[in-house]
Amino acid sequence: MTQEVQRTDVAIIGAGPVGLFAVFQCGMLGLKTHVIDALAAPGGQCSALYPEKPIYDIPGYPTIEAAALVQKLEEQAAPFAPVYDLDQRVETLSERDGGGFRLETSRGTRIEARAVIIAAGAGAFGPNRPPLAGIEDYEGKSVFYLVTRREAFRGQRIVIAGGGDSAVDWAISLADIAARIMVVHRRAKFRAAPESAARLDALAKAGRIDLVIPFQLQALEGENGRLSAVIVSDMAGATRALPADVLLPFFGLSMELGPIAGWGLQFEHHHIAIAPATCMTSRDGIFAIGDVATYPGKLKLILSGFAEAALAAHAIYPLVHPGEALHFEYSTTKGVPGRIA
Repeated sequence: MTQEVQRTDVAIIGAGPVGLFAVFQCGMLGLKTHVIDALAAPGGQCSALYPEKPIYDIPGYPTIEAAALVQKLEEQAAPFAPVYDLDQRVETLSERDGGGFRLETSRGTRIEARAVIIAAGAGAFGPNRPPLAGIEDYEGKSVFYLVTRREAFRGQRIVIAGGGDSAVDWAISLADIAARIMVVHRRAKFRAAPESAARLDALAKAGRIDLVIPFQLQALEGENGRLSAVIVSDMAGATRALPADVLLPFFGLSMELGPIAGWGLQFEHHHIAIAPATCMTSRDGIFAIGDVATYPGKLKLILSGFAEAALAAHAIYPLVHPGEALHFEYSTTKGVPGRIA
């Protein structure tokens, strides 16, 4: 059955911090937005790779954890009621008769928009899945590539696989609520921040985390998508069964522009070239902001992306409301819908 077409002013591809702030900037100009992201939750790299890492260069926050920043940005965007189409990516983009674009996602969602903002960071994210037979049967039930709600893992026997920041940070974070934490890694040295690796080692010495080293994932045991054990093997091939309710494989995320690369945009070194004053790409009506965008002097900073979101929103307004003058007002005088100044 064909899905009904959803109509909006601006389709934003990417729900990372810059994409979320673009919702706010568009909303302040009265522009409706749809947000599409390949991940199952908003936040982009901040949520997927380093939710508990501090960020120091967000204006007004001497320090803020990445996950907290995403939460604040979602709250800031909420008064404008954006529509989130998550866990899917845009597969096709075509121009509509009379102006604007039609987008279709990997889940068959169809969106018509007057303008498009690409805020896809380094591209669409997808988890690097371990090559385990039948893992698809467990995904979303007892195998998870992202942690969106920490409390969901309370009292669980959790196997965490990987040696980077995500694996180490979540092992530390979940140690307080899990029945048991087992960290599987192929070597004794972790690629995490030194202070995080030190905390992991301290928890292991205190008996609160089991370090299963040097081992790697071998197989899964369970029924109907529910794990009972994770089988691991050492470098000599000897196997060991880890009783488990949950497997969290953190082997990083694959990043690719995917179909965006075929949309006829001008690229420079795998980034989308834009006009810095408007953030418009080489195609009228399509804009790019954040890490995916490039221009002379570009700084890959979240705060640069925030400024680009504002520029793009103001450039889009006359496309949505042709012939109408935009009377700019500061937020201090205009306020935000649903909030009392």
